[in-house]
Amino acid sequence: MSIERVERRLTAILAADVAGYSRLMGADEEGTLAQLKAHRRALVDPKITEHRGRIVKTTGDGMLVEFASVVDALQCAVEIQRGMVERNAAVPQDKRIEFRVGINFGDIIIEGDDIFGDGVNVAARLEGLSEPGGVCVPSRVCEDAQGKLDLAFEDAGEQQLKNIERPVRVYRVRLSGAAPTGQRPTLPLPDKPSIAVLPFQNMSGDPEQDYFADGVVEEIITALSRFKNLFVIARNSSFTYKGRLVDVKQVGRELGVRYVLEGSVRKAMDRVRITGQLIDASTGAHLWADRFEGALQDVFDLQDQVSTTVVGAITPMIEQAEIERSKRKHTQSLEAYDYYLRGLASARQRNIEQTFSEALKHASKAIELDPGFASAYRLALECHIFRKSRGKIFNGEGGTVETEQIARRAAIMGKDDASVLCWAGFALAYVLHDLDAGADLLDRAVALNPNLADAWYLSGWVRSWLGEPAVSLQHIAHAMRLSPLDPRIGSMRAATASAHFVAGRYVEASSWAEKALRDDPGNGPAARLAAVSLALAGRLEQAQKAMAHVLRIDPALRMSNAKYRIPPYRPDDLARYEEGLRKAGLPE
Repeated sequence: MSIERVERRLTAILAADVAGYSRLMGADEEGTLAQLKAHRRALVDPKITEHRGRIVKTTGDGMLVEFASVVDALQCAVEIQRGMVERNAAVPQDKRIEFRVGINFGDIIIEGDDIFGDGVNVAARLEGLSEPGGVCVPSRVCEDAQGKLDLAFEDAGEQQLKNIERPVRVYRVRLSGAAPTGQRPTLPLPDKPSIAVLPFQNMSGDPEQDYFADGVVEEIITALSRFKNLFVIARNSSFTYKGRLVDVKQVGRELGVRYVLEGSVRKAMDRVRITGQLIDASTGAHLWADRFEGALQDVFDLQDQVSTTVVGAITPMIEQAEIERSKRKHTQSLEAYDYYLRGLASARQRNIEQTFSEALKHASKAIELDPGFASAYRLALECHIFRKSRGKIFNGEGGTVETEQIARRAAIMGKDDASVLCWAGFALAYVLHDLDAGADLLDRAVALNPNLADAWYLSGWVRSWLGEPAVSLQHIAHAMRLSPLDPRIGSMRAATASAHFVAGRYVEASSWAEKALRDDPGNGPAARLAAVSLALAGRLEQAQKAMAHVLRIDPALRMSNAKYRIPPYRPDDLARYEEGLRKAGLPE
């Protein structure tokens, strides 16, 4: 007896219907049908075709559409809903046709041209929850869209959908693309324990000791991020709350985490006291509070105690062996460690060249005091990369030899340190154009620490230079999720623009580059990508305006010296980049 094989596949499903359709038909049947047909002909069906959707079936006032990509489905829905706002602008409220849309990504059963299954049922239930003119999605769709579309989402909480066994976390899409004034979009919780470590308060009575408190927190974040079964928010996002009175519940919503760790550091003479309290951000409940105190030379042990206690509180099933492996002493020299923390504080300002020069001096001093101090090499590499980005290190000239020596040494000293490996890898790729070696170190960094936003972000750049735009976009999107409030969001968007440029999607590349410039008008790579992409898209007038902005940022830039600013793209991509610069009007 043969059993008929059921055909299944994963797909994005869009379900839509007209809000208040029965009322509209009762008031004006012919007019309503004519309006609906006109909207479909002029807007809905063309948008579905544009975003590679397939209309599975229509049901009078509704339709079911499948897409290969969540991004395509969501972009299509948003453009339709925004288009309907324009088309309804002159129509009285009681006569408007407004769609409700639900989107899901799930497993479906195929029978002929029709589709069935829970994936379809959830999409239909989400459409029922949507407001007129709105779009509802589950957490998976929300997560898949992060970093790929410039949209914000509002958490509607867990919903028990009819005939669906498990509750579904539902999000409403904000069609304006922005959260309300003073409010950031809510992010979905990851599928494993998640935590953000807020800046600790400096209780030393001396503002000059802020660098020490910040350094302690950074080490705790690094230690926690090594636990692969934790989701840890990057330091660049958690530190956006520094110096602010915060609502822990709001922090949890904005960063998409279940737990928040806050505390204080007191350094006096040769003693250090670290206090911490772990809070469940969903309820505001305190899970524990503790104090860790010891001699200054024991600061690393104290940091380890905080990290281990946090892990023990929220993931009791973690093996003790993994906890022990996470404990690592950076240096036996407290003087070297102090220079490193001072350099780190300077580099984190990221705004003027002078601060990176100071950071490099401190890092060099730390290396001099302890040549085996891997984190100091990483800090030095950050400074060299900054100098390269400002055109201060040219290929074959002063600086590259030193950068290579530091990068190679860092890869040896920090072979088990993901942060060191990722910056060594990026330095090899960006400064020395050794893409394969750089990508290899970045892959090792991601494997060692999947929570390290820097590794995913820097890998995104390198993968675009290697001609792998799809992988690049995935890595950048993951970095944005790990660090959703990162001050470097402009650079992340520039990296996204680079991936689209490599893929030949010049309109998308210019759009992302322009978003990056709104975040950081002085972002040279973003400005150049905007000009290049607009030129290659045939928008020469806009490209020329973009080039004028490029030259305001970098007045000395010419085709003759552009190679020192252009990232290490493959030869074909590099040729297109240079063609775009010329078309945009860069002087020879």
